[in-house]
Amino acid sequence: MRVVLVGPAAERARLRGSLTDGIEVVGEAATLAAARALDCDAFVVAPDLRQREIAPEPLTPREVQVLELLAEGLPNKAIASRLDISDQTVKFHVSSICGKLGAANRTAAVRRAARRGLITL
Repeated sequence: MRVVLVGPAAERARLRGSLTDGIEVVGEAATLAAARALDCDAFVVAPDLRQREIAPEPLTPREVQVLELLAEGLPNKAIASRLDISDQTVKFHVSSICGKLGAANRTAAVRRAARRGLITL
């Protein structure tokens, strides 16, 4: 998966060090607006930037599918099996979902999604 890192330089460096195999960094940008000009599959946004700068971004249909399975309590490997994708791709979707919802973890993401009416429990 090709990603762009978004946030302050120090945060981008931290993010780069936390990425797993199969995720290729194809660019970096200080803001989401600048990142949108770059060709990639997804954005990895620094946590502090998510809190201050980014307006709510809609979830993709695949992210909604992953979120619904998260709400069922399934682990990444089970979600990957159901959706016929790799567990690393699921991990990436979970990260993206948390970023878009401003959630610190998968439980908070499910809670926020339910409150916003994105999923039903």
